[in-house]
Amino acid sequence: MKNLLYVFVALIFAGCSSNTEEKKEEKKPNIIIVMADDLGYSDIGCYGGEINTPNLDGLAAGGVRFTQFHNAARCCPTRASLLTGKYPHQVGLDRNGQTLSRNAATIAEVLKTNGYHTGMAGKWHLSRTKALPDKEEQLLWLSHRKDTGIFAPPESYPSNRGFDEYWGVIWGVVDYYDPFSLVHNEEEIKNVPDDFYITDFITDKSIEMVDSYSKDDKPFFLYVAHTAPHWPLHALPEDIEKYKGVYDEGWDKLRENRYKGLIEQGIVDPAIAPLAPNESGKLWTDCVNKAWEARHMEAHAAMVDRLDQGIGRLIQKLKETGEYDNTVILFLADNGASPERGYQPGFDRPGHNREGEEIDYNTFERPGPELTWGYLGVAWAGAINAPFRYWKKESFEGGNCTPFIVHWPAGLKGKENTINQGVGHVIDILPTCLELAEAEYPSMINNLETSQIEGKSILPLFKEEISTTHDTLFWEHEGGRALRIGDWKISALSGGEWELFNMATDRTETNNLAKEMPEKIKEMEAVWQKEYQRIFPAKN
Repeated sequence: MKNLLYVFVALIFAGCSSNTEEKKEEKKPNIIIVMADDLGYSDIGCYGGEINTPNLDGLAAGGVRFTQFHNAARCCPTRASLLTGKYPHQVGLDRNGQTLSRNAATIAEVLKTNGYHTGMAGKWHLSRTKALPDKEEQLLWLSHRKDTGIFAPPESYPSNRGFDEYWGVIWGVVDYYDPFSLVHNEEEIKNVPDDFYITDFITDKSIEMVDSYSKDDKPFFLYVAHTAPHWPLHALPEDIEKYKGVYDEGWDKLRENRYKGLIEQGIVDPAIAPLAPNESGKLWTDCVNKAWEARHMEAHAAMVDRLDQGIGRLIQKLKETGEYDNTVILFLADNGASPERGYQPGFDRPGHNREGEEIDYNTFERPGPELTWGYLGVAWAGAINAPFRYWKKESFEGGNCTPFIVHWPAGLKGKENTINQGVGHVIDILPTCLELAEAEYPSMINNLETSQIEGKSILPLFKEEISTTHDTLFWEHEGGRALRIGDWKISALSGGEWELFNMATDRTETNNLAKEMPEKIKEMEAVWQKEYQRIFPAKN
């Protein structure tokens, strides 16, 4: 009997591929999720950017790009929602440095029990991480010069949350050339080669797993969780070289160029999405050290470039193994670009490298090498989040709207190179994976009773049967908050007043209707409060 999933997909996408072997047709699809870290909304080429990303652009040309797909606006909350299909507050990740709840089944845990290989490479950031009491000990630990034991409780590691194989970092911030908390499953990787670079390591291990998984008939789930382009701005010289001089005109001009690119790509309709202001308030003409600032953006671009190169190598491996047509690839970011700058050594930031050489946080000429610790900063973040306001952490679109590409040759016939205006959320990824795998969400996991998931499959969005997966979407992170009901959205900074927007006519949140429609604010705030109490009962 023909696989029921493919009957469903055939109705949506006019049939599956007839070019693969019968064995491949009957096999459930492989699923690869690729996550970028602190990526600007318009960084990649197919979303209007100037950074060289031919491989992501190729996935977009052969797949679907979403313009209104959302995350949780911060690294670990988004990762928790992605893996569990629930809001981060419901699974222990309302803040940084917390542990993913064991009574929330991960995609890996569910698919593993449904006949899938499950692998992960990259950044976990879902285990409780605590600094050592003594700061000097902490700095020695971060630079691999003091062994103080495990990085976090091992039961919280990916290898104990459904992943058969895991290569990556447990903590959220690392030296790209010699990362702290690097493990294989539960075992610490104590030494790395001289030419180590974590973006390439994540790609290499992903390729190795695809090569291994393709040797039998089982489908696979692979989570490729990059650290790039999260700070520190560590980039390889050959990649930086490509972007020398590209950003010499500054962040104002870049933001304008990105906006034009978004329009050309069809991501933005200028009639309903004017270019929002750069909320940094900084003008390039006022910048004192223009050359130094431009080098930061060059390093950021180089990091994104290297990530894309890795995606190209992963795609090539899928083609070599015959798995390409039957692999669903999802690409997204955990939040908008980071405005952060100025953090000094401590907690997750080393003061020295392994040899004891001091890392320069303040006076380096150019970011990129290991002994520098650069940050992109607020003005560049505001530029590369064009066309939106704000950035990482905030519940405005610049913080919680992500590029989202879906590519699946066998299942997206007739949908290639399309742009989807439907509204979705990262909580929808788990139920989508379950539908693709014909799997049911369990009532028990880790000997604990589970609660209902919040997300819904995005497959109906492709058929355009629906325009949104949810009537209501909720956000809260460190006091920043938002709520969307239909086309209406309220957003607020931590400690700030609610702002009101009609997203159908003001996609970039530039026309605050709060004073004109106070009753609408009151009505939506009441819903937000109700949702907060439902989603986060521990705080009520």
